[in-house]
Amino acid sequence: MEIRSNTELPSVREDIELLTSDGQRLVGELSLPVGKSPIATLITLHPLPTHGGFMDSHLLRKMSNRLPEQLSVAVLRFNTRGTGSPRGKSTGTFDGGVAERFDVQAAVRFCEERKLPRLWLVGWSFGTELAIKYGPDYDIEGAILLSPPLHRATDADLLRWQDTRAKLIALVPELDEFLNPAQATERFSILPKAKLLAFDGEKHLWVGESATRRVFNAIAEEIVPGSSPLPTEY
Repeated sequence: MEIRSNTELPSVREDIELLTSDGQRLVGELSLPVGKSPIATLITLHPLPTHGGFMDSHLLRKMSNRLPEQLSVAVLRFNTRGTGSPRGKSTGTFDGGVAERFDVQAAVRFCEERKLPRLWLVGWSFGTELAIKYGPDYDIEGAILLSPPLHRATDADLLRWQDTRAKLIALVPELDEFLNPAQATERFSILPKAKLLAFDGEKHLWVGESATRRVFNAIAEEIVPGSSPLPTEY
């Protein structure tokens, strides 16, 4: 069977709720490998909810559908405060990335309490801003940034990463209207440890199966070196 956009590979799925330290309840889902322990954990942070981003944004949904089986990782998806999806709506209201620090905290704390291994933040667009701003507060393996716009994250936020052991990897589409590879090279130059990967021909939304596979292969290689390319058949 060829793996396509809506393919769901085997996984153990659990509807979960995250309780933030400021009293919000965030709805989400944890997807785990079948019959074995995960070797790493992806905490996904979705695109801008005021422009349609949510836990089911296509790359994040496909991560939970494929990567527990293909890469033996746990995938946590959730709606940040005030964001809704078919899974439900999280309480609270969108705060432009400020109070969302409590959402990131709740997600990391949940994974720590579950004793899930090797935590990675995987942000897309707005989600990369949360990863950059708040990732250094936690004992994580690193953050993978998909289409980082660097609108809310400042140079000071980036510099905080220099004093952590965590990796910072940015996947930057050639045709991204918010931050292209040349602009990203300039903005990230203040952080020598940052790793930038440019993707020719791709746009901010990573539309199409080819783009999805390129993203997932890059994620796989960072988390489990030598594991890419991932299979295209199951």
